[in-house]
Amino acid sequence: MSPKQKLVSIIIPVYNEESTLGNVIERVQAAMTQTGLQFEVIVADDHSFDNSLQVAKAYPVRVYSLVAHVGKGMGLRAGFAKAKGDVIVTIDSDGSHRPEELPKVLAPVLQDQADLVIGSRYLHQKNVATKKLNAFGVKLFNRLIQMFIGVFVTDSQSGYRAMKKEVLQKLHLKSGGYEIESEMLVKTAKGKYRVLEVPISFEQRTYGRSGVDPLRDGFRIFISIISARLRGL
Repeated sequence: MSPKQKLVSIIIPVYNEESTLGNVIERVQAAMTQTGLQFEVIVADDHSFDNSLQVAKAYPVRVYSLVAHVGKGMGLRAGFAKAKGDVIVTIDSDGSHRPEELPKVLAPVLQDQADLVIGSRYLHQKNVATKKLNAFGVKLFNRLIQMFIGVFVTDSQSGYRAMKKEVLQKLHLKSGGYEIESEMLVKTAKGKYRVLEVPISFEQRTYGRSGVDPLRDGFRIFISIISARLRGL
């Protein structure tokens, strides 16, 4: 199957991002239309209490809303279960990722050069500011993954990714929160699938605030890396 024949599912996990969600959806649709690829956009709403759900429903996208606020991982997993695409993309809804870089993130998967592509904020860049996890935390998780799996990455916590659906379905993901990115990476590498990073831009959010708790979610990420290493796929 040629790249043009493949369907791409772009999943946008959302929790209280009414100020940025509409812009992200519009830019995703514009970027994907320019590629000429077949695509669908799925918004997975983690039971937002603002108007995120209403914003999403104003666009020609597939929308799924969880019945309770349970975490980013659960939202993504709901999106994965509903996705029809051959390639699955995840992109954050807070505007920190540039949808215009979708072709760059997709290319290695579409060209069968990788099974999982991670858009890295740190590849070939220095002094990148982020409030999600501090630089020390990201480096620590990168190092743990390298020690346990033997795969070096510069941005193990990035939520901007593209992955073959056939590989994703073999991972049997269990994470409910932000630790899902680590679980995906560790299980992909452990399964001997190909992991590749591409450099992306990162725009610090200007609206709202991140729902990440560095201590609580950092601990969960640490545990998820250990668990994914010890368990089977």
